[in-house]
Amino acid sequence: MASYDKAIESYKRAVTTAASLAASAMLVRGVVNELVPYEVRDLLFSGVGYLRSRMSSQHMVIIEETEGWTNNQLYDAVRTYLATRINTDMQRLRVSRVDETKSMMFSMEEGEEMADVHEGSEFRWRLVCRDNSSSSNGNGNGRGGNGNYRLEVRSFEMSFHKKHKDKALNSYLPHILATAKKIKDQDRTLKIYMNEGESWFAIDLHHPSTFTTLAMDHKQKQSVMDDLERFIKRKEYYKKIGKAWKRGYLLYGPPGTGKSSLIAAMANYLKFDVYDLELTEVNWNSTLRRLLIGMTNRSILVIEDIDCTLELQQREEGQESSKSNPSEDKVTLSGLLNFVDGLWSTSGEERIIVFTTNYKERLDPALLRPGRMDMHVHMGYCCPESFRILASNYHSIDNHATYPEIEELIKEVMVTPAEVAEVLMRNDDTDVALEGLIQFLKRKKDVGKEGKAENVEQVVKAEETEKGMTKKNDVPENQDPQDASK
Repeated sequence: MASYDKAIESYKRAVTTAASLAASAMLVRGVVNELVPYEVRDLLFSGVGYLRSRMSSQHMVIIEETEGWTNNQLYDAVRTYLATRINTDMQRLRVSRVDETKSMMFSMEEGEEMADVHEGSEFRWRLVCRDNSSSSNGNGNGRGGNGNYRLEVRSFEMSFHKKHKDKALNSYLPHILATAKKIKDQDRTLKIYMNEGESWFAIDLHHPSTFTTLAMDHKQKQSVMDDLERFIKRKEYYKKIGKAWKRGYLLYGPPGTGKSSLIAAMANYLKFDVYDLELTEVNWNSTLRRLLIGMTNRSILVIEDIDCTLELQQREEGQESSKSNPSEDKVTLSGLLNFVDGLWSTSGEERIIVFTTNYKERLDPALLRPGRMDMHVHMGYCCPESFRILASNYHSIDNHATYPEIEELIKEVMVTPAEVAEVLMRNDDTDVALEGLIQFLKRKKDVGKEGKAENVEQVVKAEETEKGMTKKNDVPENQDPQDASK
C-alpha cells in the first residue's frame, strides 16, 4: 500500500512539473512574440532547421509535377518507373486504365511510401500533394503544360542516406529516365498519319504484322532487320560523317507480295509512327515541304506506288527556271528529291523513308541511287519458306504430309503470299485447307500453261464449276438429275 501511495505521489509531481514547463514555454513564447521581430524569429527558426538538416543522415530530393509553365519530364518518368515496381500489397493504391488495349496501371496514392533498391542502395519514395489554391507565386509553378491553373500540386520526395547522394543524382535518376523511356516506347500506341491540305491527321495504328509473322525469305528478312538495327544505333556516326540521320528503302514487286505488311512490321519493330503521304493531295512543293517538316522524329514516311501516284515533272539538264511560269511551284521530282537527300532532309532525325512500286523499271534513275533509296528490297512471289510461315500463322502447324507436294507446286507456280493466305483462310480444317491449296496451285499451273492470269476468286469459281459438271456427268442416263440430288 505504501508503494502504491508513493507511485501516486510521483505521478502527481510529474504532472505538476509538465504543467509548469508547458506554462513556462507558453509564457516565453508570448514574450518572444511580443519583443522579438518576426524577421529575427524566422531567421532563428531557419537556423534551427538548418542545424537539424545538417545533423541528419537522411537527404531528400523533391521532384514537382510542373516546372514553371511546363510539365516536369522527370516527374512523369518517376511515375512511369515506380508503376512497374509498386507493391500491390500497399494499403492504398491508385489504379487507372486509359486504353482498352492496355493493362491496368498501378500508382502511389498520396502519403504512401515505397522503397526501391538501385546498385545496392535503398531509396525511399513518397507522393506528396499540397493545396495550391492560396498560392500566388509568380514563377508559374502550379500550372500545367497548357497553362491551366492547378488547385493541387503533386511532387515525389526521394529520401536516402547522405552517403548515396552522388549515386542518386548521377546514376539513379538517369537510370529512371532511361528505363521510363523504354517502358513508354514499348507501351505507347503507334499512330498512322494521313495528309489533307497542309496538315496531318492521325489515328491509332493496330496493324498486327511483325517480322515473325511476315511471309518472307528468312535471309532477306534478317538483312532488313540488321539494317534497321544498325541505323537506330548510329546517331553519332551519321553526325561524324556529316549526313542526315535517315534511311531510304525501296520495296518493289508484284501486288500482294507483302510490301504494306513489311512497312507495318518495320513500324512495330522500331516503335515508329507512320506518315502515309498521298501525293495526289499535294499540289505544290511548298505544301510538300510544310508537310514533311511537320513530321516527328522516329517516324516512317511512306509513299506507295511512287511510279503511278503522281506524274512528277521530270528534271531536265540545262532547263532554265522561269519565275513567270505559273507551274513553277507544282510538285516535282526535284522537290521530292530535295527532301530525300537535299537541305530539307535535315529537318528531322531518325527518319525512315519508304517508297513502294510494282514496277521498278518505271522509276526515274535519280530516285534509285544510294543516298536516296539506300536499300532495295525485292518482294517476290511465295516461296516454300513463306508458305510454311503462312501455314503456321493461319493453322498453327509446323509440318504436314502435304508439305512436299505443295512446296514443289509453289516452286513451279507464280503465286503471291496474299493468294496463298486467302486459300488457307477459306477453311478452319487444316487438312481441307491444305488440300484446297493443292487444287488451287494445280489449277493455277494449268492456267499458266494456257497463258492466262486468274486471281483466287476466278480459280475457285472454275473449280466449283468443274465439280458441278463432274457431278452432273456422274448421273446415270436412265435417272433424272433431280432424283440423283436426293
